[in-house]
Amino acid sequence: MGKVRCGFFKVAAAVPQVKVALCSHNTKEVIVLAKEAKAAGASVVLFPELALTGATCGDLYRQQALLDAAERGLQSILDAQLPIVTVVGLPVKRNGKIFNCAAVVAEGEIYGIVPQQHGNGVFAPFTDADAGSIEICNQTVDFDCNILFTTGSATFGIQIGSDSNQIISPAVDIATSGANIVLHMTAESEYMGSYNTLKSRATALSEAICAGYILCSAGMGESTTDCVYTGSAIAAELGQTISEAPRFANGATVTYADIDTEAIEAARINRNVATDNDLYPILLPTYTSSGDIARTIDPAPFIPKDLDSGCNEVLNLQAAGLAKRLQHTNCKKVVLGISGGLDSTLALIAVVRTFDLLGLDRKGIVGVTMPGFGTTGRTYNNALTLMQELGITLREVSIRAACEQHFKDIDLDPTNRGAAYENSQARERTQILMDIANDIGGLVVGTGDLSESALGWATYNGDHMSMYNVNCSVPKTLVCKVTEWAAKTETNEKVRAALLDIVDTPVSPELLPADKSGNIAQKTEDLVGPYELHDFFIYHFVVNGFTPDKIFAMAKIAFADKFDNQTIKKWLTVFLRRFFSQQFKRSAVPDGPKVTAVSLSPRGSWAMPSDACVEEWLATLNS
Repeated sequence: MGKVRCGFFKVAAAVPQVKVALCSHNTKEVIVLAKEAKAAGASVVLFPELALTGATCGDLYRQQALLDAAERGLQSILDAQLPIVTVVGLPVKRNGKIFNCAAVVAEGEIYGIVPQQHGNGVFAPFTDADAGSIEICNQTVDFDCNILFTTGSATFGIQIGSDSNQIISPAVDIATSGANIVLHMTAESEYMGSYNTLKSRATALSEAICAGYILCSAGMGESTTDCVYTGSAIAAELGQTISEAPRFANGATVTYADIDTEAIEAARINRNVATDNDLYPILLPTYTSSGDIARTIDPAPFIPKDLDSGCNEVLNLQAAGLAKRLQHTNCKKVVLGISGGLDSTLALIAVVRTFDLLGLDRKGIVGVTMPGFGTTGRTYNNALTLMQELGITLREVSIRAACEQHFKDIDLDPTNRGAAYENSQARERTQILMDIANDIGGLVVGTGDLSESALGWATYNGDHMSMYNVNCSVPKTLVCKVTEWAAKTETNEKVRAALLDIVDTPVSPELLPADKSGNIAQKTEDLVGPYELHDFFIYHFVVNGFTPDKIFAMAKIAFADKFDNQTIKKWLTVFLRRFFSQQFKRSAVPDGPKVTAVSLSPRGSWAMPSDACVEEWLATLNS
């Protein structure tokens, strides 16, 4: 199943239209919804707390007639031979006490009865003395809170009702014992604003326990004597809500969620999450999840959801890192190349923020524009505008004559527009920056971004090199977004206009001459592929350690409206080949701050041999 669906495990949260205390009706609802969930490709279906009786029966739970009716309902579910793991709530009598329980069943067999731990109202709290086996529906079944259930790539535990309100909820023990999914059956009455709290709590808990979290609550069929039930169902994973039910539905609902068990495993590895296996697992039948993956996948995982705080934090982190380096080296001047492109623009904004933070004169920022054979008027003028309006020191050094002399020195025909023609320009620019820095006692700030580093799209010992690179952990998509945000928050109209035009300018190293109209002729994304795809690949390859076939499957969903499958596969292949072949450049990069979840610094963030082979990764993509 992991190979076919790349670790996406489909769970259904089904809210039946119950009739209070009418178990025969409720049982039929459960069976119908379980079959519906199976037909939709779910492997597990979760029902609300006390779904067979209704959750608002009060003292009727003490009545043997209701208890017997609930057991008959459970037997009917067994008789239906449902080919899906079904988790359904009912009251159960044991040792002279009534317990609020979840029954885990599949194909006519009960695999376990899990009682609520702390009890509530007429329901007794569970104690160790209550653990053991129970006779129910002519089966001898484990009766215990301390059970995990495994089916396919999922291991889940069950949390019931108000147990979630404890300071340390059962979900914590469930997750630390090895479960990657927590199923929470509940019957939460709701009032104004309570749903947002419920959703926030579920989502935050999924992050805290590093797991998937499915909540299924009682619906509008419950008694409204004093409370209202809205049929909430929420699926969260690693701090993100991935699906939720329509509330106030006048009828039954089934909500689906594909929990990414591989992402959970990767997150636990990255966070060094320890599991103690205190709970014992019961192996369930494996039902292969199928159907469409019931979730959206973020096509821009590096872009913060809250742009104001996220973009501001990027700049603050960059500034904090550079500030420390300047203070440590007692350096009050910096040098950076300003091309009028995205990367140097973001670096300049970060450097200006750093100087303002340290109370240094912005004239200590030496911006150098170095027009060459491919420089266009658009980028040149934007570079000049930024430097003039931000009040830094502006220097212009043309590289044309130096490069032409260099071509003569190395006997290079300037009409040969190959790697030597292009890279000599990048190295000439780096030499100029380094020498100016030496002359003024300054520090060269690098501008190359994370995406370029991952793809090796940098000239070795050219733009590849600096004394401190503020952009090294910022991918191109985020560079663009922060620059755009900076424009929107800028009060200087000339700076704002220049920033917005830079965002709209095609990404280019401008190393080849412009076209006849003076426009950029060398567009990076035409050569190496769209950065939005590459940044998606980088995130899931480095952060999650996903296999290429999984990244491909996710990208098909994330970019379904923008790129066809052939295009995605083409550029994913390019990414893999370049990522492996260009590691030698990353093995010799300068220092720089880790700003996002990904840093490719060889000093602890990303250890990879420069001679690693890519074939095993390509094989998973092409299998």
